[in-house]
Amino acid sequence: MNFEISGRLVEKYDTQVISDKFKKREFVIEISEQVNGSTYTNFAKIQLVQNKCDLLDRFNQGDVIKVNFSIRGNVWEKDGKKNYITNLDAWRIESATEAPETATYQPQAAAAPSAAGMMNTAAPAGFMPTSGNADDLPF
Repeated sequence: MNFEISGRLVEKYDTQVISDKFKKREFVIEISEQVNGSTYTNFAKIQLVQNKCDLLDRFNQGDVIKVNFSIRGNVWEKDGKKNYITNLDAWRIESATEAPETATYQPQAAAAPSAAGMMNTAAPAGFMPTSGNADDLPF
């Protein structure tokens, strides 16, 4: 599943070479949102991996950026106990042309349908509700 989020770049770290086959670079963005008249601020650490590590080079701390990312998770077992890790893997970073008053979180359509996205809610072409069928489903 792919997501998009905008916020202010707070920290950017150097690229870490984990092995000769894996490298990553982490950064933090500040996300603020208005809820019932109150502002809530959160900080999200996101990572870039492999050939994507250089995407962050053209941005400076304080820049408002838009990040496209995927959620990745793994499970491993140690001493009979399951452990879980979740990563936010960025694959595109852009400058946000308009600095939003509050950062936004907008999930994008995923390649595979989710349980909620399994239903087609679009009306068939040419379907025009009338008083007789306004409450009826169009199929």
